[in-house]
Amino acid sequence: MSKLFTELGISQPIASALSAKGISSAFPIQELTIPDALAGRDVSGKAKTGSGKTLAFGLPTIQQLGTYRKENPDSKTLGALILVPTRELATQVADEMKPLVEAVNVSSLAIYGGSDIDKQIRKLSKGVDLVVATPGRMIDLLEREAVSVSEVRHVVLDEADRMADMGFLPQVEWILRRIENEHQTLLFSATLDGAINGLVKRYQTDPIKKELEESEVTVEQMSHRFVTVHDMDRDKVVASIVGSATRTMVFCNTKRMCDKLVKQLNALDVKVTAIHGDLRQSQREKALKKFTDGTLQALVATDVAARGIHVDDVDIVVHFDPPDDHKTYLHRSGRTARAGGSGVAVTLVLWNQELEVKRLQKRLSLDMPIVEMFSNDKRLTELATWDPTEE
Repeated sequence: MSKLFTELGISQPIASALSAKGISSAFPIQELTIPDALAGRDVSGKAKTGSGKTLAFGLPTIQQLGTYRKENPDSKTLGALILVPTRELATQVADEMKPLVEAVNVSSLAIYGGSDIDKQIRKLSKGVDLVVATPGRMIDLLEREAVSVSEVRHVVLDEADRMADMGFLPQVEWILRRIENEHQTLLFSATLDGAINGLVKRYQTDPIKKELEESEVTVEQMSHRFVTVHDMDRDKVVASIVGSATRTMVFCNTKRMCDKLVKQLNALDVKVTAIHGDLRQSQREKALKKFTDGTLQALVATDVAARGIHVDDVDIVVHFDPPDDHKTYLHRSGRTARAGGSGVAVTLVLWNQELEVKRLQKRLSLDMPIVEMFSNDKRLTELATWDPTEE
């Protein structure tokens, strides 16, 4: 039986704000980490996206900030810093925390590249208790002396493994070295080995390690289809697949290919847009909102841009460009298996990609035929029920 947040030590004002959002009981990762975090301990939490870790680090941080704010009403120094890998994640975390910080009279701000830096500087000059930031923009603001981290009392590193994957750890460490105050550090990551273990050793003090026993996304959690297509017909194949689904994510290996495919699909009357690093933040947020509410049928994304996107109920993932390795395949495809759901992963294969796709299948232990199809093939609209092994 899940515990109530008040049983974990969360104050009534914050619990009431959660209740207003329809949240009454804690997720496993929250039960595991909140009591120790509230006690001021450093915590290393191993948990994946979608496990509820935002509240696991957000609730104790906000509660402790609220207590400090009550005791020091005139303080204008930054008290908590949450570092995240992507702009999308910064806005998602900040949005999730907004009603909670308001409940304890604490101010918060999301800061990230691609948005108006002068506006952020003006807000910071008035005093902000909690900042959710991407490392690059945070460094920019620190170098301009628009913000100081010297008196930060709470640090959170969210999705530390993704920050490592994206090459952000030197920037993260640059920021952490400038925090002179004694502070609590909460770290959440899908893995706690390698470079992440180095972070734990260097920047946490006697941390309590909490691991959410959660299985990796596996090939068994979704259906897989491998389809040989012709280059001139490939966009029409995607259009056929998207037209039969409610929500589809399409992965390309480059930003240029994303944009090209979106133009081709728009010409075929498919409601779709791209998400990649060259787009303005406002464009990315607008696209994500439209995709979530069903206005868009599909998102075309690069792997890096998709890291910050967390949408349940994606029924089909299309690998327009086959991924380079089996880990990327599982990470992309696993978006159909979020929140206990299941779905279909379709890999489109050009004639000269067949050998690398067969190697990929071998790494995934997927003994499955690669079936040739044209865009008018009825099977493209029935991928969930069609069985390629019966061909």
